Amino acid sequence: MQAFTRLESRVVPLDRSNVDTDAILPKQFLMIIERTGFGPHLFDEWRYLDRGEPYQDCSRRPLNLEFPLNQPRYAGAEIMLTRANFGCGSSREHAPWALHDWGIRALVAPSFAEIFYGNCFKNGLLPIVLDEATIDRLFNAVEAAPGYSLRIDLPRQEVVEPDGRVNRFEIDPFRKECLLKGLDEIGLTLLKADAIRSFEQARRQQEPWIFAGA
Repeated sequence: MQAFTRLESRVVPLDRSNVDTDAILPKQFLMIIERTGFGPHLFDEWRYLDRGEPYQDCSRRPLNLEFPLNQPRYAGAEIMLTRANFGCGSSREHAPWALHDWGIRALVAPSFAEIFYGNCFKNGLLPIVLDEATIDRLFNAVEAAPGYSLRIDLPRQEVVEPDGRVNRFEIDPFRKECLLKGLDEIGLTLLKADAIRSFEQARRQQEPWIFAGA
């Protein structure tokens, strides 16, 4: 998993509350069996004017030019600013996969759906919760200044605005440590690989009948 420490990037705004995972990645794309390639289908029903299908070439599809991800002023943004209860609906992990595959590394909102929030940390995304008043002010700033950017410092748990204003955010210490080191559940398990091998070898000696024919 890609580690997250610090990030400075322009911000793309998604001024909608209760964005569910089916909007983030519509259900037909769950048929894709790989873990990559979801980026072109992120917010598919909002970004395009036609219906998308799995494995479709999106380069010639008609775009909804009013949708933020299609606007040149937000090109290359790795931070998404959005509203309350982002990621609600089904628990599909494909939603953070699609965000990460598109290039989003951090999400800033007043609240997130619980399962989606946890899935972000498992996939190298940093979801940041700031209060409603701060979110409102940031939306106004993004709208007023093309190319508006934020600096995120995970070790210090800070979101820093261009004028130097610092916004502190809270994060579970264990999740923070995993993000800083780029560790998901598999990575955490592999840290114990030597102990696991030792346990397996000892059990083979103590209870060899379990492994007969293996």
